[in-house]
Amino acid sequence: MAAIAYRTADVEGFKGFYREAGRVGAPKLLLLHGFPSAGHMFRDLIPLLADRFHIVAPDLPGFGQSDMPSRESFRYTFDNFARVIERFTEMIGFDRFAVYVFDYGAPTGFRLALSHPERITAIISQNGNAYEEGLSDDWTPLKTYWQDPSPANRDALRALLTPEATRWQYTHGVPDPMTVSPDGQNLDNFYLARPGSDDVQLDLFGDYKSNVALYPAFQDYFRKHTPPFLAVWGKNDPFFIPPGAEAFKRDNPNAVVQFFDTGHFALETHAKEIADSIRTFLT
Repeated sequence: MAAIAYRTADVEGFKGFYREAGRVGAPKLLLLHGFPSAGHMFRDLIPLLADRFHIVAPDLPGFGQSDMPSRESFRYTFDNFARVIERFTEMIGFDRFAVYVFDYGAPTGFRLALSHPERITAIISQNGNAYEEGLSDDWTPLKTYWQDPSPANRDALRALLTPEATRWQYTHGVPDPMTVSPDGQNLDNFYLARPGSDDVQLDLFGDYKSNVALYPAFQDYFRKHTPPFLAVWGKNDPFFIPPGAEAFKRDNPNAVVQFFDTGHFALETHAKEIADSIRTFLT
C-alpha cells in the first residue's frame, strides 16, 4: 500500500493541513473535499491511485486539521476558499493538475479553473454541482436563508449540523446502510462540535448562493475550454440530483457521466469503482 504523508503548509499565515501520496513527477491530482468532511474522506481512494498519480488532498479552512481562523479575521466564503487553495497549489508546485471535486470542493475547484484554465488538465466531479437543475428540493431552507438572512432563518439551518444530520447525509440513498463505516461521520461530528464551528458553517451556508450565481460562468468555462471531464455520481444523492450530472454533457462534449447506486458520499461504498473509472479516464 502506498505511503501517505500528513503535512502542513503555511499559506500566508494560515496553517493548511494536507495529505500527500504518490511519486513527485507523476501526473498531479488535487482532491477537494466537501461538507461536513475533510481530506479524510479520501482515505480509501488515495491508496488506490497513488501508484499512478502525485496526489494532494488539503483540508479547507475551518475543516479537518486545518486552521479555523476567527470569523473576524477570515471571511468564510468560497471566494476565499479558492484564494487559499490557489496559493496552496502554487506553494507546493502544482502548476498543472487534474482536480477531483466533491460538494464544497466543486465551487472551489471550478473557481480555480476560471482563474487559471491553463493549470487544469482534467476535472473529476463526484457529486459536485454546477447547474440549478442539479439542486434538489432539500435546498429550500438554504434558499430561504439566501433570500432573507434573518436570525430565525439562520437558526433553522442548525439542524443540518447535528450528528443525526451527518449520519443521514452518509447513509441516505445507500442500499445497505450497514456498508457505510461510522468512522468518517463520527470524525466529521467531532470537527462540527468544536467551539465556533457552527457559525463558520452557517456563514458558508449563506455564501453558497455565490456559487449558484457563478453557475453561468462555470458553464461558459466548460463550453470554452472543454476540459476532459468525468462525472462520477451517487445517483441517490438527496442534494445534488442526477440532472446536474447529465447537464455537464450539454456544455462539454468531452464530459463522461457514470452513475453509481449510492448516495452523497459515494466514496464510502464505491471507492474502488470510482478509482477504476479515474484510472481509465486519465490514462
